[in-house]
Amino acid sequence: MPILDVDRARSIIVIKRSMGAGHAGIDNELYADPRTSMLFRDAKAGLRELVAAVQTYVR
Repeated sequence: MPILDVDRARSIIVIKRSMGAGHAGIDNELYADPRTSMLFRDAKAGLRELVAAVQTYVR
């Protein structure tokens, strides 16, 4: 799996079902970053909605 350099991004979108801890139970610093927006959805459905919204905006 590739490593994503999100620390270089201007904005970040995280798709997650809830704010619950993952398997390791470790807090993710990315979630507290001011550039991060959280989209609470199922990943597949959330990504579909996000792509549709961007396509509407771009057209």
